[in-house]
Amino acid sequence: MLSGIHPLLTGPLLAHLDAMGHSDAVVLADAHFPAHRLGSRVLDLPGVTTPDLMAAIRTVVPLDDAPAVDLMATPDGERLPVQEELAAAAGTTDVRFLDRFGFYEAAAPAYLIVRTGETRVYGNAILRKGVVT
Repeated sequence: MLSGIHPLLTGPLLAHLDAMGHSDAVVLADAHFPAHRLGSRVLDLPGVTTPDLMAAIRTVVPLDDAPAVDLMATPDGERLPVQEELAAAAGTTDVRFLDRFGFYEAAAPAYLIVRTGETRVYGNAILRKGVVT
């Protein structure tokens, strides 16, 4: 047990976040996301929502320069409540929206993909790690 560490941050997740370098990306993926097809490192956290995981990760990972957060855009461009929650949990309104296939392309080289139990569609985000000061 560690003091001051958010309870959603498991040992394996913390190890991966620590190993990430400046501008490396972590994908927070919903339950529908093709994580194992796209990613070489995948963790499954089925009991967690993507906004909750974003908030937990942001307690230990600073944001990179903009665009530090990418969200998957809906086909009609509507911003869904889960996307608003993700931006709020990231602590920024400066997010970039990518269409589904653009998001998949940006997610494929990510250092890590964490697939959650999020069942709301378009509940995906890419977070780029900034410099720890």
